[in-house]
Amino acid sequence: MSIPPKQPPTVLKSLDELHTQCYFSDVPAAVKEACEQKQDVIMGIDEAGRGPVMGPMVYAVAYCTREYQDGTLIPNYDFDDSKKLTDPVRRSLFQLMYGSHEIDAVGYATTCITPCDISSGMSRFPPTKQYNLNEQAHDTTMALIQGVLDQGVTLAHIYIDTVGPPHTYQHKLENRFPGIKFTVAKKADSLYCVVSVASVVAKVTRDLLVERLEEMYAVNGKPMGSGYPSDPKTKVWLRDTQQTLFGWPTDAVRFSWQTCKTLLDDAADKGTGVGLEWEEDLVDKKNKSMLTWDYSNNEAASAQVDHTDQLITLDSWYCA
Repeated sequence: MSIPPKQPPTVLKSLDELHTQCYFSDVPAAVKEACEQKQDVIMGIDEAGRGPVMGPMVYAVAYCTREYQDGTLIPNYDFDDSKKLTDPVRRSLFQLMYGSHEIDAVGYATTCITPCDISSGMSRFPPTKQYNLNEQAHDTTMALIQGVLDQGVTLAHIYIDTVGPPHTYQHKLENRFPGIKFTVAKKADSLYCVVSVASVVAKVTRDLLVERLEEMYAVNGKPMGSGYPSDPKTKVWLRDTQQTLFGWPTDAVRFSWQTCKTLLDDAADKGTGVGLEWEEDLVDKKNKSMLTWDYSNNEAASAQVDHTDQLITLDSWYCA
């Protein structure tokens, strides 16, 4: 299938990729000049797609001078929390950045964390090595900030829509990047224009990537929906595309979500799917049996050998 014309570069970088990809725009000339003149350059950070069972989670940063935000973006463009804008408005605003370059003094970057990598991190074994979604979000955010700094941009103030408790997250960021002021707040995408810009970049990028997945995996013309577990269209798509053993394509669906685990278990119970026993479940059962075992029987005790190294790692099998 040919790539649709004029796709954002953030989308082109991640299209049809199984693993996480990053994109960094060129640094705008106005930002370079501001850094040379010691003027304040500010950054906003937001994400799209944290909750859905399908599609990537996209983190985006946008940066510009404070003067450009206050004097050009706020009075002339309707940036806001992307969820409050219609899809055509969001796409039009982003197109002004990467297409017509009418908005030419804003730099941006994205990281698109794929369903495969989200699930692989959250399903690591043993459980103590699991890479939860908050940790993935924090590490992605810090890597994006560092990537922009490595382009020679001097950042004075960064505004972030919070992941987890705001004060804890802000303290973590301040320790990692001393010398930069941070404001971590709930609803930052509605409070600070530069965060609203990042919100639009993240949302449009994710929506277009999900549309691509829908083109690839649509079943009898049925849409995938928003990807949220509560979406009726998403529920129908998951049900109608579920395979006996492997469930769903690993580039589209997050197997670590409880939604998927429940559907796979239900299919196994009904005899329409293959029953699976995960490593951690077997280890838990073994540990529980050992707690109640009569160890006065030496022969029985010697039979309690750890065979976990012989288990097939289905988590890794899904996300290889």
